[in-house]
Amino acid sequence: MSNTPEVSFIIPCYNEVENLPRLFEELEKVIAENGLNAEIVIADDGSKDGSYDVLEAHAKRDPRVKVIRFRRNFGQTAAMVAGIDHARGEVLVFLDADLQNDPADVPRLLEKIREGYDVVSGWRKDRKDKMLSRRLPSMTANWIISRISGVRLHDYGCTLKAYRRGALEGAHLYGEMHRFIPIYALFDGAKAGRPKK
Repeated sequence: MSNTPEVSFIIPCYNEVENLPRLFEELEKVIAENGLNAEIVIADDGSKDGSYDVLEAHAKRDPRVKVIRFRRNFGQTAAMVAGIDHARGEVLVFLDADLQNDPADVPRLLEKIREGYDVVSGWRKDRKDKMLSRRLPSMTANWIISRISGVRLHDYGCTLKAYRRGALEGAHLYGEMHRFIPIYALFDGAKAGRPKK
């Protein structure tokens, strides 16, 4: 097995102390069941609930885990950029630490990457959020972004995505721009795929 991981899981984390044990359990299961040579890069975005202590303790037990700590909350895009900067894998897989993204879906994304795609996007199809305050604005935003950009994605806000490292080269991200990473990659010539349901 190579020292360089094939897959880097990149996970922004903010105040997720209760979810972290299950997140690690689910990730370890996916890695073991699929024989992945993987690392887990978690950017703690200024958590105040003890998340960093849990992350640091896990990193001491598992050499595949790398923790980046921000002194204060900078936002999801900054955490993702830090993860990209510290990741070594050829394939970068982004997940939320709150388990809104099921790690069990990752093999379907990797299957599309192996088919030759550069960008594979997840979709929060069965969201539990309230319709008027969360889902309707999200659906409207997805429609508008798709119309303007010409890039058709169901869910720009879904963190669950996989990229070949090369598809992200040259992307300069700040603010809340993590939602638009697929657009940057596709405008730069990347090939997009969608996992089978």
